[in-house]
Amino acid sequence: MPRITMIEAIAMAQAWELAHDPSVVVLGEDVGRSGGVFRATAGLMERFGSDRVQDTPLAENMIAGMCVGMAAQGLKPVAEIQFMGFVYPAIDQIVNHMSRLRHRTRGRMSCPVVMRMPHGGGIHAPEHHSEAVESMLAHVPGIRVVCPSSPARAYGLLLAAIREPDPVVFLEPTRIYRYVKQDIADDGAALPLDVCYVLREGEDVTIVTWGAMTVDVLQAAEQLAARGISAEVIDLATISPIDSETILESVARTGRLVIVHEAARNCAVGAEVAAIVAEHGLFDLVAPIKRVTGYDTVVPLYRLENEFIPSVVRIVDAVKEVIE
Repeated sequence: MPRITMIEAIAMAQAWELAHDPSVVVLGEDVGRSGGVFRATAGLMERFGSDRVQDTPLAENMIAGMCVGMAAQGLKPVAEIQFMGFVYPAIDQIVNHMSRLRHRTRGRMSCPVVMRMPHGGGIHAPEHHSEAVESMLAHVPGIRVVCPSSPARAYGLLLAAIREPDPVVFLEPTRIYRYVKQDIADDGAALPLDVCYVLREGEDVTIVTWGAMTVDVLQAAEQLAARGISAEVIDLATISPIDSETILESVARTGRLVIVHEAARNCAVGAEVAAIVAEHGLFDLVAPIKRVTGYDTVVPLYRLENEFIPSVVRIVDAVKEVIE
């Protein structure tokens, strides 16, 4: 059983599907000979050939459009957008065609596309390389949005995404691509989509998060435990649709909710989580809901990047505030 990083788990999941499903095709900028800007497709072209692993021009709208055409003809394209900040040219195809193919054909056709893209900051990248705009995509009907937080979940959720008959945007938290290694059996076992994962049980407060912020939240939970505060940590994992049942059950036990995400605060997914609890679990709350988020500004260059991304200190302080 190999002990691998998240980026290696993502490559391994793609290799499994390429080997076991002849309809799977990997495409994107530099995914072939170079193995991807982060090496998420390393070795795939050598193993499966240029017909199955295809380098494309620097044209995100074309990549997404090709995916729609491939999916309509029975293929399962897995496309890489090099950084989430480059997704905007592809929005036309994602929103107007990819998300609507099943509806447009009254169920006669589906669109089994996976759009992979690095998500968030923390790697000292220049402008347009540190975006976290998951709420923009989560708002689109017909699009599933997934964001793993560990190598094991990246492997299992990517397998499930590729097998899903409708389009999936698969966000990969750049900051933890190589943060930790886990033992993962390359057995093709997928994890379920559309469910949250309770990473740590607690009694005093529920903390909901996803992606790279999961690492910081778990560190904060350790510090809180040393202060006698028991925090339950929930990894959202599938950002859209949200598994509201798991969140509501947790809040019913703890009575408090803190939501942590890297994206800017305004109209973010965290606001939807808060709305779900306010609508369906208001009388379980013993304190107001608290959000710890990025700021409503463009992600700054690397000197201030760590000021933008919520810190462990900010998370601990927010939990102490709702406890008090």
